[in-house]
Amino acid sequence: MDVSIDAITSNIQLALAPVFLLTAVATLINAISARLARSVDRMRSIRQKIQDGHITDSVVVQHLMLEANEAKRRGRLCTIAIFFNVLSGVFISLTVLELFFFQAGAVRSMQTTYVVWTFVLGLVFFMTSLAVVLVEVICAYMSAGWNTPFPK
Repeated sequence: MDVSIDAITSNIQLALAPVFLLTAVATLINAISARLARSVDRMRSIRQKIQDGHITDSVVVQHLMLEANEAKRRGRLCTIAIFFNVLSGVFISLTVLELFFFQAGAVRSMQTTYVVWTFVLGLVFFMTSLAVVLVEVICAYMSAGWNTPFPK
């Protein structure tokens, strides 16, 4: 095994390159978590308004119930997106570990197979998460209350 400083530097650079993708994963988890919190807060707020009984117009109550259900659906989508994002982070982290151990000479068997599959799965889960986030954003736009009736 070559233990020169150049070889060590090269090995570390190769193993840490996917870490930049982990930064994107963490940033997206943070953004989705904020969206999830807003959705949950909105659902709780609407249900509290209905429970308090201050709104007596049945059309408005029905619309608020619909909006609360849409907020619940958005929360589920955010949770699914976070799930796929975490899976992505796990597989990309495995890629980093594999690259480090393979470059350090600790493991040599089936090197490319494991690295390729963990990296590809990490990217597939990340893209799945992005697609779910897109669906959630579309749902958020459609449930923005553009046609909210006013109480009489």
